[in-house]
Amino acid sequence: MTSASSIFSAKLIVPAIGDAFRKLAPRALVKNPVLFTTAVVAALLTVLLAVGGGTLPLGFQLQLIAWLWLTVLFGTFAEAFAEGRGRAQAASLRATKSELTARLPDGKTIPASQLRRGDIVLVEANDLIPADGEVIEGVASVNEAAITGESAPVIREAGGDRSAVTAGTRVISDQIKVRVTQEPGQGFLDRMIALVEGAERQKTPNEIALTILLVGLTIIFLIAVATIPGFAAYAGGEIPVAILAALLITLIPTTIAALLSAIGIAGMDRLVRFNVLAKSGRAVEAAGDVDVLLLDKTGTITIGDRQASDFRPVTGVPVSDLAEAALLASLADETPEGRSVIALARERFGAMQAALPAGAEVIPFTAQTRISGVQIEGSLIQKGAVDSVFRANPGAGSSPPASELRRITDEIARAGMTPLAVVRDGRILCAVALKDVIKAGVRERFAELRRMGIRTVMITGDNPLTAASIAAEAGVDDFLAEATPEDKLALIRKEQQGGRLVAMCGDGTNDAPALAQADVGVAMNTGTQAAREAGNMVDLDSDPTKLIEIVGLGKQLLMTRGALTTFSVANDVAKYFAIIPAMFVVLYPGLGVLNIMGLASPNSAILSAIIFNALIIPLLVPLALKGVRYRPMGAGPLLARNLAVYGLGGLVAPFIGIKLIDLAVAGLGLA
Repeated sequence: MTSASSIFSAKLIVPAIGDAFRKLAPRALVKNPVLFTTAVVAALLTVLLAVGGGTLPLGFQLQLIAWLWLTVLFGTFAEAFAEGRGRAQAASLRATKSELTARLPDGKTIPASQLRRGDIVLVEANDLIPADGEVIEGVASVNEAAITGESAPVIREAGGDRSAVTAGTRVISDQIKVRVTQEPGQGFLDRMIALVEGAERQKTPNEIALTILLVGLTIIFLIAVATIPGFAAYAGGEIPVAILAALLITLIPTTIAALLSAIGIAGMDRLVRFNVLAKSGRAVEAAGDVDVLLLDKTGTITIGDRQASDFRPVTGVPVSDLAEAALLASLADETPEGRSVIALARERFGAMQAALPAGAEVIPFTAQTRISGVQIEGSLIQKGAVDSVFRANPGAGSSPPASELRRITDEIARAGMTPLAVVRDGRILCAVALKDVIKAGVRERFAELRRMGIRTVMITGDNPLTAASIAAEAGVDDFLAEATPEDKLALIRKEQQGGRLVAMCGDGTNDAPALAQADVGVAMNTGTQAAREAGNMVDLDSDPTKLIEIVGLGKQLLMTRGALTTFSVANDVAKYFAIIPAMFVVLYPGLGVLNIMGLASPNSAILSAIIFNALIIPLLVPLALKGVRYRPMGAGPLLARNLAVYGLGGLVAPFIGIKLIDLAVAGLGLA
């Protein structure tokens, strides 16, 4: 796993430096009201210095302007650095699309992007279908899990209503010819791209509240500073514009405004310890307030491949016979389903056959027959879909055990599982129940999420019967069956319109739009590239219940931001004692008693406060990166703790810092 220190690689830092300067454009900078105000003040002082110089010493003004621009650039750099890790969700989908290639009937291979409506392509076993189309020749088994979320392969054949195929799905048996039915830019992946690009992430309530607070404080201090020249004129004096500007910038909450991005980076860094990669600090913050968790079934709640869970024999069939037959029929089956049949026969029924006998003839699975098996010493053992087995053995379908088998398979289907039949020489032996296997421990973790006040909803392309069975076993609160990408997106938007923050876990291309729309989109690392890039988090362990840790880190991030906001606001009180006496001491000598820090001169006091205002930002970055320790407790104790530690610290630190800087400024003769 990549080290956390790699976050600060040159690949991120160098572009962020350029972006920091580009973010000085008013249209970009206005999104951060505090930094925008600081930049306006710095620009005003720069212009005034260029046209007139002012009454203050030139060196003092140059230093003042330099530190103001440094404050702005630090804030824009931090923002650019954080944003650099969360780009290009739709670009990843385009990359997925561009990776597809097409094989023409003459054997020539071309990029899928060059295909046009009506083109014919040849797709063989293990090939990805390069474009949306319809099968015009052949029949094949197609794995659509990455697109539809269904774990079971489907049959696609020429003619009828099972001829449509989708770009990005994989042929797992046989060979088909496909006629392309979509022009470039109109296929399934293109629709995914459009949905992803159209998705917008909500601002969290905490973000909105903090933005209102920062804007409100900035407006209050603007009004307060604007009244000062009137008081000065009444006293028969004048306050230079540069001094007024310094007072404004030291009072508005520049510290927390500049550190917001650093706090987000810290959240992403801490997630690495839990094998979760986050692309956006905003996503980590939102995780602290999540109300609803949506989880894709296949590969998220289940392991993705169906497994044999039970043998259901018909009356009169000894257990030893069915176990032996099922084992022999599966020894040559390399699919996960086949291997699971072997494991079940050995573990539950003691079948010990290790390999097929010499001379055995393997009957491979094909999409046409939908059965597989083995011929051993004149005995034929077959395994496959019930109807397919009956078609291959007409006599078995009319035998007395057939009705019992149908009753058993109906029970298996009602339980949300898939039935297979096993016959030997036309004699029905048993049904094999295949089920989606729930990942270990998910039920307990969902119960823990419920205790945290988070409602879990499973989303699947399965039918409602299967979905209900799996949802009950997994312990989720609700489910959405037969879900299309649009259905998932609509559900998320509905929850968001109700004022709830939504987290989405998924692993398929069909999950990409929902992952992009969700406030917290957690993609499983075992999922498709499109899903991993559409989400703003990637779980390297592919554990959907990892959200518990993510929520805890989100709450820690919110606490860190709250603590530093408290510290930033408390800073203003100390800076007030540094600048106000320095501004008015000539007009009102009695204000000298407020110079409790004993600062060397008015200019030194003002410059020291501006330098401290800029330097405190990088000095607080370690705290922003480490984060404030999260301890589950009530809102009252949390508030008292923050005020005691960070409120008091915010009052004391500037007194010490400004005094030390003043000593250096005076000693070096800078003011």
